[in-house]
Amino acid sequence: MDPIILFFLLGLIAALLRSELRLPPAIYEFLSVLLLLTIGLKGGVELATQPMSTLLPQMAAVIVMGFLLPLFSFPLLLKLGRFKRADAASLAAHYGSVSVGTFAVAVAYLGHQQIEYESHMPLFVVLLEVPAIIVGIILAKGITRETNWKALAHETFLGKSIVLLLGGLLIGWAVGPSGVEPLSGLFFNTFKGVLALFLLEMGLITAQHVSSLRKYGIPLILFGLGLPLASACIGALLGSFLDLSVGGTTILATLAASASYIAVPAAIRTAVPEANPALSLAASLGITFPFNVLVGIPLYHKLALQISGTPL
Repeated sequence: MDPIILFFLLGLIAALLRSELRLPPAIYEFLSVLLLLTIGLKGGVELATQPMSTLLPQMAAVIVMGFLLPLFSFPLLLKLGRFKRADAASLAAHYGSVSVGTFAVAVAYLGHQQIEYESHMPLFVVLLEVPAIIVGIILAKGITRETNWKALAHETFLGKSIVLLLGGLLIGWAVGPSGVEPLSGLFFNTFKGVLALFLLEMGLITAQHVSSLRKYGIPLILFGLGLPLASACIGALLGSFLDLSVGGTTILATLAASASYIAVPAAIRTAVPEANPALSLAASLGITFPFNVLVGIPLYHKLALQISGTPL
């Protein structure tokens, strides 16, 4: 098992046992900023070495997937899960978007297994953050004259995660590999250490939402486990269609299976205040994030191997 997963388990177990272990909020904020910038910079550096024309078809396909995933999950939540419309739309938006933390774990997992993947995958993280937010809000409220598009655009495109990911991507793309080299000591060389501490805090946070699962019951648990598996199949099939490597297909499947807990909650809280935020966070952090980190990513790797026809 990769050591960074053990850091997540340490935080989870410590919190469940009511340990006094805590990370100061400022430290967690710093770790998340560093993680987002590092992922953006890595994608931008690699983007600078490739012609954009070859990436445009893949970018378009990934954006389409970002719009379709919440449309796929919304009727399931509304009809089978019997959630209220606002809550179903909020959950659909969370699960249509992506988890940067889960992406970072997938990258670390592939690195630990010495599996190569396309270097522009961080670009897909940026592209998948936004579409689900737009679809989720429209599903919850519809398009009316009262829709505050200015506030919606501000929360969607100027949220912290989007600004840091896109900003890092543009900086890396603008300066290229040689320009980013002086910063490698802070951003690239410490990536796994920063990720380990980030997952320690995520373990502590996840434990806080475990108790909420008793309140929302079996339908939420089944959704939090079942939808990532179905979405991972969609992501893996798209990766195969785009002729991505096994590593790239694994990451795209992981992105499709992940659920946002940073960008989407902020946007939904502003645009759909009637939605219950505890419901979405309990599902994304209490169920899906630990499932993906502990079990899901290796499963998605095996799925990518099967789809590509590579022996397990």
